[in-house]
Parts: sequence; structure tokens; C-alpha cells
Amino acid sequence: MRILVTGAGGMLGRDMTLELAARRHDVVALTHEDLDIADIGAVRERISALRPDVVVNCAAYTRVDDAERDREAAFAANALGPRNLALACRRVGAVLLHISTDYVFDGEKGEPYTIWDLPSPLNVYGASKWWGENYVRSLLPEHYLVRTSWLFGEHGRNFVTTMLRMADKCGADELESSRTVSAPRGAVQGFDERASVFTTREGATAENQRAPSGGRRHIPVVADQRGSPTYTVDLAKACADLLETGCFGIYHVTNQGVTTWYEFAKAIFARVGLAINVRPVTSEEFARPARRPRNSALDAYPLRETIGYVLPPWEDALARFLSGLGKAHERREG
Repeated sequence: MRILVTGAGGMLGRDMTLELAARRHDVVALTHEDLDIADIGAVRERISALRPDVVVNCAAYTRVDDAERDREAAFAANALGPRNLALACRRVGAVLLHISTDYVFDGEKGEPYTIWDLPSPLNVYGASKWWGENYVRSLLPEHYLVRTSWLFGEHGRNFVTTMLRMADKCGADELESSRTVSAPRGAVQGFDERASVFTTREGATAENQRAPSGGRRHIPVVADQRGSPTYTVDLAKACADLLETGCFGIYHVTNQGVTTWYEFAKAIFARVGLAINVRPVTSEEFARPARRPRNSALDAYPLRETIGYVLPPWEDALARFLSGLGKAHERREG
């Protein structure tokens, strides 16, 4: 099949491209610089010229807090972008696989969300993704709508690499400083070395905090948001398998198991053998412009019934990801 991947320069887009190419598909990988999906003229021109069998949309506006201030940009990429792709796919008879998010839900449900639960987003980002879903579903019957959550992978900064960077900067035995961490959409975070504070890519900054008098320095991490960390390699494989089924519709695709950012951080440090003092904090202690759902766990049914399996537990995915990081470091050092 000829498959066009949009957002191919991102963390998921790069793994999606690698997975599809490994299966000997004719893959055309377009970054945001190659194609802005919010530009309907450009989308129609490219898809009409390439005439793909499938379009896999990994492009999105993911700056959750910025979206509260820049609603138009979020809706352009996350709502109108999928609309443009759906219309262009319909014109050439292509299938669309569109990546969406757990943030379409408000987090008030006490158990994982199913594909039949009605979305009710808490923030502008979630609303923009929900409207993108609506466009795809209403304009193009031949679609796969894949919701996922808490992504980490080799080709971009994410919550796992952020925790390791903080441990390396602060020192595992005695932390020089501590900073509250609350993972944004996609858990994409990084350091602003010039400011000597921890910042998210969304622009939120947490002030340095001191441990109680005489106590050890620590890293506070939000402990009241629950979800499923998902390895982009596993997600890309499942999406590629979905494309082989012809079973169009909505799917929830995450690594199995549910945790909190706090427990996730502890698991990261335990896996690499770092003695880091992680302290649980509440969402209220780390105020953000955009509200986050307290529970965004997703029920995988009917993924197993469609492709024959569900993704491995997130702990297994984390172990494989960290093993890969170690091997990559050894190659660079060698």
C-alpha cells in the first residue's frame, strides 16, 4: 500500500514511519514543514498528487496550556486539520487513520473509558481533538480513530526522559534542587537551562522548592491523575495491524495497566537503579491554565477482538524503552 504519514517528524510519527516501512509499504513521510494539515489547499494538492491508499495522521497541536490562550491555533490543527484530511481522502478514495487522545474525556468516570462513552473534554485542547474526531466520523466512513495516552518513545522528549534528565542534573544521591512535575499532553517536557528552572514545552514553569528543614531534597510529582503510559513503538505496531483488518471505527490503544504520574516516576527510577526521593503532590498544588482529567484510563475493547492482541503492560514497555536508551548510549560512547 502507499501510505502517507502526516506529522512524520514527531515522536509517534517517526516510529509510525519506521513500522510501516519495515512492512514494505510505500511510505511517504511528511513533517509539518512539508505539509501543514490546517491548510486545506495544500492538503488537497498533496493528497491528489500522491493518491495514497491510506493517510495516517500523527500531526497535532499538543501544547495543552497554550491552547487555552490560543484556541484558534489548536482548533486549526486538531479540528480543521482532520477535516481537511478526511475531505481529501474522500476525494481520492483513501482510508484515514487518525490519532486522537484520552483528553476527550473529563476524567469523572471511576473506571476506564470505553469507545462507547460520550466525550466531555475539560479543556480547549481536548475540545479541539473531539471536534477533529467528529469531522472524521461524519465526513469519511473509511476511517480508524485511535485514541491513546501518555506517550513516550525514542524520538522525542517525554516524561521518562525528563525524569532521567532531572535525576542526572540533580544527582541521584543528593538533589541540588527540586521541582514540581505535572506531565502535559503527551508528557512532553524539558529543561530550560538558561533559566535554571524546570519548564514544560507548553511554557509552564515550576518554582524551585525546598525540602522540609533537615530533610532530603525531593522531586514532587502529581499523584492524583491516572492513565496508561504508552510506548510509541507498540502503538505504531498496533496501528499498522489495524490497517490490515478493514474494520473501521474507534479504538483505544494504550499499553495495559493504569498508574499515576507519581507511580510512573518511581517505576522509572527503580528500573534504572537510581535512589531518587519522589514526593506525591496534588493537581491543586501545581496550578495550570488547562484542567487535566483525574482519570483518563482507556478500555481496550474491542482491540483484541480485531487485531488478536492488546498492547503489553506499561511496565514491560518501559523496560524495553529504557533498554533501548541504554544500548543507544553505548553505541554513542563506543
